Amino acid sequence: MSIFLYRLGKSAYSKPWYFIVSWIALLGIVLTILGINGIHVTSDMKIEGTESQKVLDQLTAELPEASGGQASIVFTAPEGESLNTPDRLSSINEAVNEVYKLEYVINPIELAAQAGASMTDAAAQGSQTTQGEAAAGSTQGAASELPPYGPLMIDGVPVPGVMIASDSSVALFQFQFTVQQMSLPEWVPDSVIDAVMTVEKTGITALPSDSLSTKPAIGSTEAIGIAVAAVVLFMTLGSVVAAGLPLLTALIGVGISVGGAFAFSNIFHMTDLTPVLALMVGLAVGIDYSLFIVNRQRRMILEQGISAQEAASRAVGTAGSAVFFAGLTVIIALCGMVVIGIGFLSAMALVAAVAVLANVLVALTLLPALLGLVGERICSAKARTKNSSQSSKNPNGFAHRWVSGVVKGRWAIIVAVIVILGAAAIPAAKMEMGIPSGATANFDTTARQSYDAISNGFGEGFNGPLLLVAEPQGSSEAITMEALGALVQELQQHDNVSVVTPMGVNESGDMAIISLIPKTGPTDKETKDLVQELRANDSSMSKSYDIKIGVTGFTAINIDMSSKLAEVFPIYVIIIVILSIIILLLVFRSIIVPVKATVGFLLSILATFGITTAVFQWGWVNDLFGFDTGGPLLSFMPIMVTGILYGLAMDYQVFLVSSMRESYVHGHHGKESVIHGYDQASRVVVAAAVIMVSVFAGFIFAHDIMIKQIGFALAIGILIDAFFVRMALVPAVMAVFGDKAWWLPKWLDRLLPNLDVEGDKLLAQLKEQERSGNVKTNLRKVR
Repeated sequence: MSIFLYRLGKSAYSKPWYFIVSWIALLGIVLTILGINGIHVTSDMKIEGTESQKVLDQLTAELPEASGGQASIVFTAPEGESLNTPDRLSSINEAVNEVYKLEYVINPIELAAQAGASMTDAAAQGSQTTQGEAAAGSTQGAASELPPYGPLMIDGVPVPGVMIASDSSVALFQFQFTVQQMSLPEWVPDSVIDAVMTVEKTGITALPSDSLSTKPAIGSTEAIGIAVAAVVLFMTLGSVVAAGLPLLTALIGVGISVGGAFAFSNIFHMTDLTPVLALMVGLAVGIDYSLFIVNRQRRMILEQGISAQEAASRAVGTAGSAVFFAGLTVIIALCGMVVIGIGFLSAMALVAAVAVLANVLVALTLLPALLGLVGERICSAKARTKNSSQSSKNPNGFAHRWVSGVVKGRWAIIVAVIVILGAAAIPAAKMEMGIPSGATANFDTTARQSYDAISNGFGEGFNGPLLLVAEPQGSSEAITMEALGALVQELQQHDNVSVVTPMGVNESGDMAIISLIPKTGPTDKETKDLVQELRANDSSMSKSYDIKIGVTGFTAINIDMSSKLAEVFPIYVIIIVILSIIILLLVFRSIIVPVKATVGFLLSILATFGITTAVFQWGWVNDLFGFDTGGPLLSFMPIMVTGILYGLAMDYQVFLVSSMRESYVHGHHGKESVIHGYDQASRVVVAAAVIMVSVFAGFIFAHDIMIKQIGFALAIGILIDAFFVRMALVPAVMAVFGDKAWWLPKWLDRLLPNLDVEGDKLLAQLKEQERSGNVKTNLRKVR
């Protein structure tokens, strides 16, 4: 591998424009296709096979008019005033009618007319048994603590879909789309909001729910991380030119990969978070991989006095080998998510893996080509003079003192790291997963204001209605109106049910649709328990009426998604552990090193989830990170973060421990190989970690809470893994084992291929060429 990459780097350096023009052409092709196809993203994160998705698919096939998503608008009067004035009532009525005229929005009057008498009769019966009681301030005696409410009336005629609180200060407009929100064109929510905002001319405030909120976007805060990365690059490499190359190559790699994902988004399912994740990972690894190679080239020039061309070729052959295998670990970890079989998660993982692959290829081909244009200017005369004057000194003085102290107090360091990370992991035991809703949005957002207004005026459950599908089971062939009415009344008497409204039955009479509003909020445990109770085939209701109840709706979908992801998470961790041991066994040809690296990673990931839980679920130091209320963690965040952090943690493992192995192979033994290898690699690994933390931290201040959580988890995870595990725990453990860390059974040594990550084969070939006179260059060291 090292010999091949050496030749590749030499070719790119010697003929830079072939490679540069090729990459620019590829970027141009991607942008052209993007311009032709456009961008097609969705917020749809469904998981096939879950109960709610099965019910939703069944509705879509058999009763499509009832399978769409629900949304709501809250109308509030100025403080101390009422909505019940002629001009305000008229304004609300006009806004509601405008919404019902929009494409993709269901008009309940037209729907009732199309559905025929069965649906009309059922709706009328439901109105008598539910809304009438609610308006009287009682819901079968079970909801007396809730504010009374009823339909909004104008001249004795109810406004379809609108309810008003008894004090007339708040009205709730609930309506349904023909498709789920995730499948709506972007103009539909905007048109709904434009229509309802007309009420503000009469002093009313219109508050759209979070289901109509803007999709996650990439904002300006991400530039903060790039700016910090630029400063760290300059401090590490000491040159504006050298510091600019990793940034340039990373941006090109991200442009091609993320742009390519957008360009082909019309032929595969891509969520709106997918490009954000690819951008995070692509920028971080792109900068780091180029940094490793440029730093290795500069070291060779300054310490060995060889030409920039030869140094670049050898840097690609040696550091490039580490880059290749480090990138491979990230790609494999991401692709491992495909095994889980969750569609939207697989797409996110594959796009992020393509971003990593693109940046690996850019670092191995475009970077040496750019170095060929820069030439000897990669190291300034000042840097060469400074290095020459300090040649007798240790350039890594602090690193040397640090690792010497770690090696000396290795047992204390091991215990301290385990205790600290173990304590940080404790909150992870209380981790709750879900999809962030209006309940966790910031106070100044319309989504949060809408959620609170609905909760205060009608009850928190109105923020997360459930859609029930009742079907006959056993000997029954149809659901009668009498049975449906009795079922509705029994549902209404449940302790955690606020309002039940039958929406009708299909033409064949073997499927009834019921809207149920719980008393508790969408993310509350009581709501989850209610969903599970309703679905139970052995429940008293199912047996009494010989029916089977299915539950769907946005709330039920989120509950099922979180449960499914929590179920497969341990499986994914096992996959990661197995992959970790196999890959590191191949790279380091050691038994102890893979086991130690995997245990260190598990400590890192548990501490990461613990701290993330404390901050985003418990709300610790929430003001520092720009959010007001804690809530459940994003349901797919643990799996995604585990995969990404595993790959990135192995980056540092490969660069740091391969340097220790290189020292061991080249004659250093025991603690000396640990110290010497640490001295050689620590500075660039620390710089790379700071850059990654900075890039991920830039996303913490994004407006969207989902992006904020992912950015924080990745930033804190890299911080923990790089500085606690790789910079402290790894050298301490390596010092404990000494040369035994590189032990490998002879039979296994014969079976494993020699990947030559340290470049030993390249070194031998170059020395042979030097002896034969084919290479005229300084060969004192090859690192």
